[in-house]
Amino acid sequence: MSTSLPLDDARARRHALRFVLLIGVLSLFADFAYEGARSVLGPFLATLGATATVVGVVTGFGELAGYALRLVSGRVADMTGRYWPMTIAGYVVQMAAVPALAFAGSWPAAAALIVLERVGKAIRNPPRDVMLAHAGRRIGGYGWAFGLHEALDQIGAMAGPLVVGAVLAARGSYSLAFAALGVPAAITVALVIVTRIAYPRPQDLDIEEPATHDQGSLPRVFYLYLAGAALVAAGFADYPLIAFHFAREGVASVEAIAVFYAVAMGASGAGSLAFGRLYDRRGFGVIVVLTLASAAFAPLVFLGGFWTAVAGVAVWGLAMGVHDSIIPAAVATMVPPQRRATAFGIFMAGYGIAWFAGSALIGVLYDRSLAAAIAFCVVAEVAAVPILVVVGRRLRAAAAAA
Repeated sequence: MSTSLPLDDARARRHALRFVLLIGVLSLFADFAYEGARSVLGPFLATLGATATVVGVVTGFGELAGYALRLVSGRVADMTGRYWPMTIAGYVVQMAAVPALAFAGSWPAAAALIVLERVGKAIRNPPRDVMLAHAGRRIGGYGWAFGLHEALDQIGAMAGPLVVGAVLAARGSYSLAFAALGVPAAITVALVIVTRIAYPRPQDLDIEEPATHDQGSLPRVFYLYLAGAALVAAGFADYPLIAFHFAREGVASVEAIAVFYAVAMGASGAGSLAFGRLYDRRGFGVIVVLTLASAAFAPLVFLGGFWTAVAGVAVWGLAMGVHDSIIPAAVATMVPPQRRATAFGIFMAGYGIAWFAGSALIGVLYDRSLAAAIAFCVVAEVAAVPILVVVGRRLRAAAAAA
């Protein structure tokens, strides 16, 4: 199947939709692998002697590497236009790191693989997101394209933790659980190759625009949006720390903790699909409302018992869906097409730095005062809301003036 020939509108939409679905299915298997592993990283690191501070720093540094390196990968993707080679390389690195955790015998070795997995994601995400953006306008909107993709990959993100939980329940072996994730990892790499063959030039899916050679600075509203999103990221505890808390406080068994993560991923996928479409219809205000609602995750997961924790991880998962689908959809609307990979890279680099700083601080606070850790999470999320409100107003004003 080639997308390089002119197509009528109906056929072009079908081609674009099939591309989004193919990317979504390969992401399903990718998330099956790496989210399956991430669902138990907190308890796994604890078995290797890690403290809450170590868990927070390791996972936070992994997010820093995974986001900061997008500054480079995004720029390279824009300069070279070689979206597929970078996407394929990133998936290969990421999918190799996941089953390798089966052989990690110390927390530093596990930490290195955790960071490597995030590095692989950093390499492939900006070029992949640009390719999805090309298909987005053709099928009805960026929110719908990113939301549909996120909903599909969250099916895998639900399945992975359930399989890991089942293996742990049956055999009690982290090594066997991580090794089992090598199967979806291999399928992911195969599907990336298949999608590359089927769609060698995803940019041909886009709706044609007047040519522009603007390579100047990105708009100010983009950086204002980044400031608000950075606060959101800083206050968003990574799941390994949440899982560490559940295990330490006896909120749930390790197997149930993996199931909790599946619940979170289910909420993420459903929310991405619903709110991605809503974003296309209602605009930026959707992000503001969801950011405010996501502030409730911290008291729910850190202060409650079993069922309150279930509600907390569902809220946490819904917020994760916003991070992974609607946030990049909003970036795509703020910048010219030829600067998207660079913009995604810059945005995610800043986002990752904030996530690392916040995760490390939350881990340190947790070791000293649970109340302080919760307060930091809530305050950071709520503090982002006024900034996001201003961004929404500026976007509406720009749209009205256009």
